[in-house]
Amino acid sequence: MTTKIDKTKSKYRYLILHLLCWSVLIVVPIFFHSSSDDWVMIFNRYLRWLGNPLTYLLIFYVNYLWAVPRFLLKKRDWQTFVLINLVVLVGGLFVIDLWHWCAIHWLPEINPNAPKRPNFRFPRYFWALLTHILIIALAVAVRMIQRLQHIEEARKEAEAARAEAELSNLRNQLNPHFLLNTLNNIYALIAFDQDKAQMAVGELSKLLRHVLYENQQDFVPLCKEADFMRNYIELMKIRVTDGVKIDANLNVQPNDSTPVAPLIFISLIENAFKHGISPQGTGIIKIDLNQTDGDITCEIHNSYYPKRENDKSGSGIGLEQVSRRLELMYPDRYKWVKGVSADGKEYYSIITIKKEKL
Repeated sequence: MTTKIDKTKSKYRYLILHLLCWSVLIVVPIFFHSSSDDWVMIFNRYLRWLGNPLTYLLIFYVNYLWAVPRFLLKKRDWQTFVLINLVVLVGGLFVIDLWHWCAIHWLPEINPNAPKRPNFRFPRYFWALLTHILIIALAVAVRMIQRLQHIEEARKEAEAARAEAELSNLRNQLNPHFLLNTLNNIYALIAFDQDKAQMAVGELSKLLRHVLYENQQDFVPLCKEADFMRNYIELMKIRVTDGVKIDANLNVQPNDSTPVAPLIFISLIENAFKHGISPQGTGIIKIDLNQTDGDITCEIHNSYYPKRENDKSGSGIGLEQVSRRLELMYPDRYKWVKGVSADGKEYYSIITIKKEKL
């Protein structure tokens, strides 16, 4: 999102650019002269010529700072804008003639034979008028380009704000969704093993610390997310029978600081435990988490036992959230392959998050 500091920097960049352009126009021509001329003659000729760029500067900024933004862009008042510029054009021609006459009058060594009054010649006025019109057109073009840039920046800022609000809403939905599923698991344990249920409450408290504090950030270190996933898997192991084979390989270094969106993979693991265990208490769940050169891959395979029609557990919100969060936080940087194997016995879900290109 564009900040106030960014906007201030942008203004300073525009100011420096204007100063450089006008400095080149006004200062550089003094160095283009005949080697036989002395510096007094060069400077006097330069003073006479200086009236032209100063008039250009006046015409440009009358339009750039006042006429274009106020009458052309804000009020859409073309008639007033044209009237102002007709006055500016006439005034510009008058200023140039006055400047030239003063230069000839006060600096006669420029051209001793020059007339002591303004030289009213049509070709000279025609080219001066054409130049002034081009200066006005340049001021309009620069202002229009800046306006389009500001509109685009405002659009991107609004889009970023909308995306941030949506992400915040997703996070707020995810916490109660995760907690509800976990409490349902503990509730199921209480019925047949109170000791395991007590252990599960202890594991849940560890998970909640991560959910309450880490999930409020956009990104967390991968090592912390891996620890959370590991604790969650251990919690899930408490409620399953020995007939369920769980193979979890979280190949992440203890100090791996690769940034990752918090809880981005938990819904996939929930899904594996929900659909990977048969009613008879058997099944296979395999979870792999790897990080290679900044690319993060989470690969999950599990036995496929889809919910029966009369099974109302879960709301299906988890996978939808994963998809939307991936789109918002990793646009054009992720790949998600999921589906059921050809024999219909295994479900797979593979998410690869690419390293951000600098």
